Amino acid sequence: MPTMPALPALRSLVTGLPPHRVPQSDIREAARTLFPRMAARPHMLDVFDNAQIKFRALSRPLEWYLEPRGFGEKNAVFIAEARALTLRLAREALERAELAPGDVDAVVVVNTSGLSTPSLDASLIEALGLNRHAARLPVWGLGCAGGAAGLARAADLVRAGYRRVLYVAVELCSLTLVKGDESKSNFVGTALFADGGAALVVTAPDVPGPPPLLDVHGGYSTLIEDSEDIMGWDVVDDGLKVRFSRDIPTLVHSMMARNVAGALAAHGWTREEVETFVVHPGGVKVLAAYEDALDLPEGALNASRRVLCRHGNMSSVTVLFVLEETLRGGPQGRALLSAMGPGFSAEHVLIEFPI
Repeated sequence: MPTMPALPALRSLVTGLPPHRVPQSDIREAARTLFPRMAARPHMLDVFDNAQIKFRALSRPLEWYLEPRGFGEKNAVFIAEARALTLRLAREALERAELAPGDVDAVVVVNTSGLSTPSLDASLIEALGLNRHAARLPVWGLGCAGGAAGLARAADLVRAGYRRVLYVAVELCSLTLVKGDESKSNFVGTALFADGGAALVVTAPDVPGPPPLLDVHGGYSTLIEDSEDIMGWDVVDDGLKVRFSRDIPTLVHSMMARNVAGALAAHGWTREEVETFVVHPGGVKVLAAYEDALDLPEGALNASRRVLCRHGNMSSVTVLFVLEETLRGGPQGRALLSAMGPGFSAEHVLIEFPI
């Protein structure tokens, strides 16, 4: 297949949530039942308020999480709900991009919060009637960084000659709650994590369809040495247990300015050319660390804060919600989309909005 010399174009972006939207205040009260010892400690429940989250979407009613659930039961829910959500979003993304399902040349699916073999792309091909010869790229394990990495890989496939790429990310983080585990990581995860999905279509620039939402210049990946312990899953009998072991905002302070400079330089860009930053909101302290490290003006990450407030941290999906929120503001010029995740890693994607 010939390599496309022009920039891959984002033709559609659709986001969505599972059906149970719950106020943060209700989840805070549920934490008293889930974590009686942690909740009894002075000020521990303040983490729910300090997160600055108002609502989160869950795959099951809040009461469902108050009972012990094994890995098998939770993963079965993941497969059923992830298939339903990705099917709905992918169908709408193709319609907005004015593509027939059989036109899709490649499918990228990103997730980290559940296991499915066959991978979720297989169910999408079957349910939507996608091209059965489409290249399949399931990406698992990148956590919060996966949303950015998936966009970069979708664009790479277009450059390699796959002219119409469907990219789907889905995370049902609520299903990783381990009831009765009163570790700080599990408690904090319960205050932050939520469920959601996104579907995008990335094409070669000459594919007929709606005007591009943006062009993708390229990606930049960094794996930080000796950082495996910082974030990830520990697999236990009750499922995937979240692991936090170090202060992530401090890490952002120490390395992000240099890392962003490297990402821009790799593509011949300078910091002064970047007008917009699309940042995964891992938490309010992480966003503040980004602002300080990159010397961003006040309000530069407001889209990230709005998404965090309305939806919580949906792992890989969240930065795609931020991208959608940014697009509503009619941005122009060059931008950097960024996220960090297990590894510990950083993923950046250089994008450009139409002028």
